[in-house]
Amino acid sequence: MTPPIADLVGPLRAGQRRALARAITLAESTLPQHRALAEAVLTACPPVTTSLRIGLSGVPGVGKSSFIERFGMMLVEAGHRVSVLAVDPSSPVTGGSILGDKTRMATLSTHPHAFVRPTAAGATLGGVARRTADTIQLVEAAGYDVVLVETVGVGQSETAVHGLVDLFCVLLPPAGGDELQGIKKGIIELADLLVVTKADGDTAAAAGRAVADYRAALHLLRPGANGWVAPVLPVSALTGAGIAEVWAAMRDFAERMRATGAFATRRSRQTTSRLWQEVTDTVLDSIRTAPEVAASLTHVEAQVRDGTLHPAAAARGLLALWRGVADAP
Repeated sequence: MTPPIADLVGPLRAGQRRALARAITLAESTLPQHRALAEAVLTACPPVTTSLRIGLSGVPGVGKSSFIERFGMMLVEAGHRVSVLAVDPSSPVTGGSILGDKTRMATLSTHPHAFVRPTAAGATLGGVARRTADTIQLVEAAGYDVVLVETVGVGQSETAVHGLVDLFCVLLPPAGGDELQGIKKGIIELADLLVVTKADGDTAAAAGRAVADYRAALHLLRPGANGWVAPVLPVSALTGAGIAEVWAAMRDFAERMRATGAFATRRSRQTTSRLWQEVTDTVLDSIRTAPEVAASLTHVEAQVRDGTLHPAAAARGLLALWRGVADAP
């Protein structure tokens, strides 16, 4: 390793938060020189197999941040080191994000054994950011043994996080639907655990009915890995009721997956999928930045807009230009 990389990796692996934050910033940067440094850091920090990666998804307003605050505090008080990677939606108009998760997790974000990092989703679909996988690897290298990935929160289509984590948990609102809603394909089918939130006060009864409805609905779906049927549990972030039961169910799932080898198999498949995603992203970036393509892009886009050129033909033309650049000596 070059001295700058060694100076960063050492403090990072010692758990220094400033070094971790700097490494994540490098990983998220689109500048070529930063990407080269980030890849060197990641190479020096091999993936940790003893951690537990938990994806948390659900519709906006379901209470993901409130649940994470209560759940994360329980974990750090039990001796775990918890990292929260919160992906915020980006505005389609300005491209900006609020990144307010630290504000909603005021207690957890200041705990010495917790690390909360908000990230803008950008143009990436599926509820996660483009470099979330790299960030997971970095926080694990810094010694965080439980990694919580909080997704944007867009509903049924938000399944990309399933390809990054060991356990996929979907948070559901009370009175959020009936059995038919529960068996919709997509995010529910991929869930390893379903959690019905706000099981307190005036919504306690509705939460109880939702738990019963989803439990009945899951019997109509095919069991997951190793015959696992996702538990459906009620929780209250306000009172803390059900939080310990959720953690117990998560540990049970992880232990079963590790015992059967399914845990290692899932991570292996995710790594392979990540390889091809990197290939796709790299090729797309190369096409967009090729001088010949950039010079023709405005004209081609105008032809597509006015209907004189079909998008498929335009794409083939741009790829032909790019291939000419890529094949040039």
